[in-house]
Amino acid sequence: MTIGLHHYLAVAAILFTIGVFGIFVNRKNVIIILMSIELILLAVNINLVAFSAYLHNVVGQIFAMFVLTVAAAEAAVGLAILVTFFRNRGDIAVDDASMMKG
Repeated sequence: MTIGLHHYLAVAAILFTIGVFGIFVNRKNVIIILMSIELILLAVNINLVAFSAYLHNVVGQIFAMFVLTVAAAEAAVGLAILVTFFRNRGDIAVDDASMMKG
């Protein structure tokens, strides 16, 4: 049994679904929302690399590296905002994020 394109697409679909459910089900914890966004970006990267290998084209793999760079920057900036928010408010809750409007 070989691992084909449909196996990679199934794994990516499962990860994408878990990420979307993580965002919609849990609206209280910002860290879980950020992890769900990372799962969605991981599913996109799996699709890019799988189609790139299937079509024998490197463009999808290069684009996946750009998506990884954006995901790392998003995680760094998001966690920096959360740390600052926690220092100012003492709690990390999505409901209190509207207090940041200035």
